[in-house]
Amino acid sequence: MTVTVRDLRPDDRSDVETFAHVRHLALPYILWTPAGILHTLTRTPPEARFRSLVAEEDGEVLGTAQVSLAYDSPEPGQGLLNIYVHPDRVRRGAGGLLVRAAEEHLAGHGATRLFAWLLDTPANRAFAERRGYHAGRSAHFLRLDLRRTPLPPLPALPAGVELRTAADFAEDPRPLFELDAQTTADEPSDVDTEFTDYQAWLAETWEHPLLDRELTTVVLADGRPAAFSVAYTDGGSRYGTAMTGTARAHRGRGLAKLAKIHSLYRARAAGLAEAFTGNDAGNGPMIAINKRLGYEICATEVRYVRELA
Repeated sequence: MTVTVRDLRPDDRSDVETFAHVRHLALPYILWTPAGILHTLTRTPPEARFRSLVAEEDGEVLGTAQVSLAYDSPEPGQGLLNIYVHPDRVRRGAGGLLVRAAEEHLAGHGATRLFAWLLDTPANRAFAERRGYHAGRSAHFLRLDLRRTPLPPLPALPAGVELRTAADFAEDPRPLFELDAQTTADEPSDVDTEFTDYQAWLAETWEHPLLDRELTTVVLADGRPAAFSVAYTDGGSRYGTAMTGTARAHRGRGLAKLAKIHSLYRARAAGLAEAFTGNDAGNGPMIAINKRLGYEICATEVRYVRELA
């Protein structure tokens, strides 16, 4: 029996569904759906050199990888690889083969520094370090039980502040693009990101199949978007926060928390059962907000870095 690596077959529904299932089993704190996986594969700009890889043995999928260049970073030569193996199929060589294929692909397109997130376990740390990766920053996954955990009371809106949803910007989402670009640029990360291409943002973010525009809450201050909490839903009972942020000129006023708590109330009213979010381990203010909302840390990831010779 031999483990081999190939590209995901986007026209094969069963292949995409299996890819999503393996990702869910390995990392259940993110919303993995076939539609979302196909969207990322087909809508990521060509300059990212994005690939979805599958490791299989006798037709059984053991592991998956998503691989790309950090095309939206001002610093060239950075590669991203995220490898996840079926938790009941580890130690068969799938992870190592996926890493090798990902590294060869990225190096072939000019990457000189590679970044990979791994769940913080001794086995994962040893796996990365054997391959020349070094631990960097960490981040937490947090979970909130929307059915059992009470939410804090809804706060009163400050003077000059209004609430909207992303659906209210359907005809012209550019103000949300501008807010997203600013907040993403300030988010703690090893890889700086710049959103400058509005059309690419429309294709990747605004048209993402998991984006729930009715639950995505936007706070207006003096008529302009000042903060937002972006909501993803999987078509079932799960809700995820893709981004919560505030424009620089309005920080320190509690507007991000205001957006997030209203989004959570709407999610609960819509019958959703679980809410997930993620925070950089060094982002104390946002972690504090999430804990006050009832979230609890359920897992931690570590970002590993490798410099290619």
